[in-house]
Amino acid sequence: MKLSVDKIQLFLAISFTFAICTQVQAQLNQSLIFAAPPPPADIGEPGKRAEAGSRGCGQDTNQALAAVPVKHLTALVPVYSKSELVFATAIAEHPSFWFYVPYSSSFAYGEFVLEDEAQNQSIYKTSLTSTPGVVSLGLPAKAAPLEIGKRYRWYFNIYCKKDNQIIANVEGYVKREQLNSTLKTQLAKATASQRVTLYAANGIWYDALSAAGELRRTNPQEQSWTALLQAIGLNDVATEPKVECCNLES
Repeated sequence: MKLSVDKIQLFLAISFTFAICTQVQAQLNQSLIFAAPPPPADIGEPGKRAEAGSRGCGQDTNQALAAVPVKHLTALVPVYSKSELVFATAIAEHPSFWFYVPYSSSFAYGEFVLEDEAQNQSIYKTSLTSTPGVVSLGLPAKAAPLEIGKRYRWYFNIYCKKDNQIIANVEGYVKREQLNSTLKTQLAKATASQRVTLYAANGIWYDALSAAGELRRTNPQEQSWTALLQAIGLNDVATEPKVECCNLES
C-alpha cells in the first residue's frame, strides 16, 4: 500500500511540475520581449512607422469616402518612442519586410523601394497590388545582398490608381549585422519558436518577425507572431490576416 501511495504522490508531483512548466512557457510566449539595440546617433530623419491619417483617392466623393480605411498603413517594425526613429536590424542577406496594408487593390497600389543610406543607389524596387491584410516583401535573390554593417533606407508608398498620387506612406532604416558564434550555435539547436525568442532577445527584428510569420503560417494557433507585435506596441494589427495573393512586379 505504501508503495502505491508513493507512486501516486510521485505521479502528482510530476504532473504538477509539468503543468507549472507549461504555464510558465505560455506566459513567456505571451510576454515575448524584444530587446531593441541602441539607436544610431547619426541618423537624420527618423522615418515613419504608420500613416497618421487616411487620404481619399481621387476627386470622387463617394470613392474617397469608401477608400478611407479604419486602420492605417503600418510598417511592422519597432520604433524608438523618444525619437520616433524607425530602425531595426537583420542578419539575413535578403530579409523580408512586413507591412499592414488596409487599402483595396481596386483603387490603390503599392511601391516598395530599398536604397543605400545616402539615397544614391536603388538596391531594389517593386510594385504590388493586394487585398487588405499583412504583406511580406522578401528581397529577392537576384537583388544585391545587404552588406554586413551597412545601413539602408526603405520606403513603402501607396498610390491612388486614379491619379497616381501618394495617399499613404511609411519609411525607415534597416542594418545588417554579423551573426555571432554564440547565437549561431543557439539557433542551430533551437526549435522554431525558440528561434523567434532568440532573435528577439538579441534585437534582430527582421529575422524574428519572419520566423514568427513562418510559424504562424504552419500553425495558426502559435502565438509568437501576436506576442512579438504586441511587444512593440502593434496590438491593433497583430491579428490581421496574412495576404498570400500579392501580385509583385519587379
